[in-house]
Amino acid sequence: MRKFQFQIGQYYHIYNRGVEARDIFTDDFDYLRFLRSMREFNRLETIGSIYELDILRKKERTLGVHVDTECPQAVNFISYCLNPNHYHFLLSQTAEGGIEKFMHKLSMGYAKYFNEKYSRSGSLFQGTYKAIHVNDYGYLLKLLVYTNCNHEIHNLGKVENWPWASYLDSVGMRNGSLCNLNIIREEFGEPENFKLFCREIIPEIKENKILKKYLLE
Repeated sequence: MRKFQFQIGQYYHIYNRGVEARDIFTDDFDYLRFLRSMREFNRLETIGSIYELDILRKKERTLGVHVDTECPQAVNFISYCLNPNHYHFLLSQTAEGGIEKFMHKLSMGYAKYFNEKYSRSGSLFQGTYKAIHVNDYGYLLKLLVYTNCNHEIHNLGKVENWPWASYLDSVGMRNGSLCNLNIIREEFGEPENFKLFCREIIPEIKENKILKKYLLE
């Protein structure tokens, strides 16, 4: 049981990995499906499955019938990184119960997809997702580096070459719309300044000087 309740407008580091440290992404389509799940399940209302949502949208296109599939978001993404056996999010809650509703739909929906695709059963993730309340601004800035650059921090390759993270958007190398970059732009101004900050902080994190308790692997 969590020792705190999620609060609207507060920042949280959310993370989890595959059960027994197994891979939860095995090909590009898995990453794309998870990213789509992050977007589609980020709503307060129940949508069923992504498959059901696709049927509704197909009906709208073919019959010219308007189907309202939009509703207020549950969370506000700040940054993320998806690695082969785990993920990290930095987000804020935008509505009461938003994080819990979103994470339940995301975890259950992706696990169902993964198990059907790979003919397996049982839990995919290692228990309930972990959540850390971030209430120190200086620490929040370093956590931005950790969540954007997690792939490189774990020596899996240069983050500039990893498309499954928000880093490319954060430093202006890609124009994605999943994350709200206001914090980064307000604090660092030009994207290049945040890139330089990442280069400065990555070595500190890799030496376990900061964020040590978040190193899952």
